[in-house]
Amino acid sequence: MLANYLIGLREGLEASLVVVILVAYLVRSDRRRLVPRIWAGVAVAVGVSLAFGALLTFGPRGLSFEAQEAIGGSLSIVAVGFVTWMVFWMARSARGLSSELRGQIDRAADGGRASLVVVAMLAVGREGLETALFLWAATQAATRTAQGTTSTVAPLAGAALGILTAVVLGYLIYRGALRLNLSKFFTWTGAFLILVAAGVVAYGVHDLQEARVLPGLNSLAFDVSGTIAPTSWLGTLLKGTFNFSPATTWLEAVVWVAYVVPVMYVFFRLIRQNTRPSTAAAPSAPASPTSSAG
Repeated sequence: MLANYLIGLREGLEASLVVVILVAYLVRSDRRRLVPRIWAGVAVAVGVSLAFGALLTFGPRGLSFEAQEAIGGSLSIVAVGFVTWMVFWMARSARGLSSELRGQIDRAADGGRASLVVVAMLAVGREGLETALFLWAATQAATRTAQGTTSTVAPLAGAALGILTAVVLGYLIYRGALRLNLSKFFTWTGAFLILVAAGVVAYGVHDLQEARVLPGLNSLAFDVSGTIAPTSWLGTLLKGTFNFSPATTWLEAVVWVAYVVPVMYVFFRLIRQNTRPSTAAAPSAPASPTSSAG
C-alpha cells in the first residue's frame, strides 16, 4: 500500500503540475474562456487511463495460466521500461517543462477549437497511461504470495489516496498556499521508484519463469522464508514496499542488481549535472512552484 501511495503521489503530482501550468498560463494571459477545453482534455485522459487499467486487470482472465503469466511478466517489464524513461525524462527536462507547455498552448490557442483539448489530453494522458501500467504491475507484484494472490484492495486504495493527495497539493500550489521543493521531491521519489521498479522487473522475470518462457524457476539464489515469513509484518512490509521475495531465483537476483546499480548511478549523475549549473548561475533566484517544475 505504501509503495502504491507514493507512486500515485509522485505520478499524480506530475500530472497535477501539468494541469496547473496549463490553467495558470491561460488565466494569466487573459484567456480564461479557454480553460474548459483544458478540463475536457483532462477528463478524456483520465477516462482513457481508467479504461486502460481495467483492460489490464480483466483482459487476460480467460487465458490459460501460462499465457496470463507470460502476458503479465512481459507487461511488467514494459512498465519498468516506461517508468525508467519517465524518471530520466523528468530529471532531465523538468526545467524546460513550463516553457515547453506554454509554447504548446500558444500554438493550440491559435489553432482549431479542439487543439487545446488535444494538448491537455496528450500531456495528462501520457502520465495517466504510464501510471496505470506501472500501478497495475506494482499491484500484481505486491499481491503475489507463496500460496497465490492476496486482495488488491489495499494497494489500489493506496494508489487512490496518493493520487488524491497529489490533486490536493496541485490545487494548493495553484492557489499559492503551498510551496514545495519539487526538485528534491522528484529526486528522492525518483530514487524510490527505481527500487520499486527493480522489484517489479524481478517479479516480471519470475512470471516469465512460471510461464516457462525463461529457465531457472527452481534455482534459488536464497530462501529466507524461515526468517522472513511472507505472511509476517516484515515480509508484508518488504513485499508491499519493494516487492521483496523471501525465495528469489538466481535470474531474479541478477536482473534486480543489473537494473538497480546502473540505473541508480546514471540517475544521480544526471541530477548532479542538472543542478550544478543552476546553483552557480542563479544562486538568489526565487523558486516559484511552477518554475520549479518546469
